[in-house]
Amino acid sequence: MEKTPGKRPDRVTAITPNLPLLKSTSPTRSTHVMAILNLTPDSFSDGNLHSSTDMEALGKTVQKFINAGATIIDIGGQSTRPNAEKLPPTQELERILPAIQHIRSMPEARNIAISVDTFYASVAEDAIAAGADIINDVTAGKADPLMLATAARLQRPIILMHMRGTPQTMTKLTQYPDGVINDVGRELFKRLQAAEAAGIRPWRIILDPGIGFAKTQDQNLELLRRLNELRVYKGLEGFPWLVGTSRKGFIGKITEVKSAHDRAWGTAAAVTASINGGADIVRVHDVAEMVQVVKMADAIFRVKDKRETR
Repeated sequence: MEKTPGKRPDRVTAITPNLPLLKSTSPTRSTHVMAILNLTPDSFSDGNLHSSTDMEALGKTVQKFINAGATIIDIGGQSTRPNAEKLPPTQELERILPAIQHIRSMPEARNIAISVDTFYASVAEDAIAAGADIINDVTAGKADPLMLATAARLQRPIILMHMRGTPQTMTKLTQYPDGVINDVGRELFKRLQAAEAAGIRPWRIILDPGIGFAKTQDQNLELLRRLNELRVYKGLEGFPWLVGTSRKGFIGKITEVKSAHDRAWGTAAAVTASINGGADIVRVHDVAEMVQVVKMADAIFRVKDKRETR
């Protein structure tokens, strides 16, 4: 019989010493903006846009992210779009390590957290050694059996995302017999149990519902509509959440915008819904635009007490 989880106490999650703690139960918290920096030729919306060999251009992009208000930069060396080719860890490292090292050499980035988007334990370890702060694993530790133990040993935050199968198979794994909220909640809780059993402390765990991964359009919309319910699923209470909707295919279908680069308006609505549902971090491509959206959504949904000191 599956153990019924008890209610978890309120907690805070530390990203880096230079960033405010994530207080996921605080109704007045501010939302972090995670800027996407893909160093891939085949990502669905920004493939070939950034190169790991052109540090001057990369530095200018990072500077724009920082000036716009991003607090986290998520670096990826491998596409996880549907049917993407799986690369070996050596190739992924060739792409991301120079970028991490360059960003860490930028004085203006000293207070910026770097997240590494990988499902390989060896990539995560080398990235952390190079200066990354967060592990962002779209498989929640399922793709590499060493990932969770590695994250525990490194003592860094890890993002556990809900996903089924692989990029090659996930579009066929969209059946949720008990409903998308119940099934995603139950499956994420199992990954959370695995992470804690591996030694990852609960205050280093961030959850992600996996918008667009093994989900249909209607399921993506339901997750956004009912994110508050998922956040209080038994065993998931009190954890911070990252939500990534930026430029995704279901937004293009609804808005009838074919080019991913032109989906900022639809993304803005999805980001607003994410914040209304309780997201602590939103992962975006259009950083300057989405920072404005986040500020407005925070002002609407997370009313600040004027007496509060921050």
